[in-house]
Amino acid sequence: MEAVAYSNFRANLKSYMKKVNDDSDVIIVTNKKPEENVVVLSKIDYDNLIENNYILNNQYLMEKIQRADKQFNAGKGIIRDLIEVDDD
Repeated sequence: MEAVAYSNFRANLKSYMKKVNDDSDVIIVTNKKPEENVVVLSKIDYDNLIENNYILNNQYLMEKIQRADKQFNAGKGIIRDLIEVDDD
């Protein structure tokens, strides 16, 4: 995670946006007042964070995941190869 001053971030916005998207890097944009700092992350990483938060806070889904994990660890799971489909 990189921290960059607001003025530097503003002057190099395009390159920082590219870095965030290409590297899944998170950037902290700092300000003179620390309570005004912001975090910049890609839309994909943001969506992932929101989805993970939703799942972790959904008791029904977490119970299903935990049941499946117990079954798999007890040797009741089946490992299958993924089938790749062309998007033509």
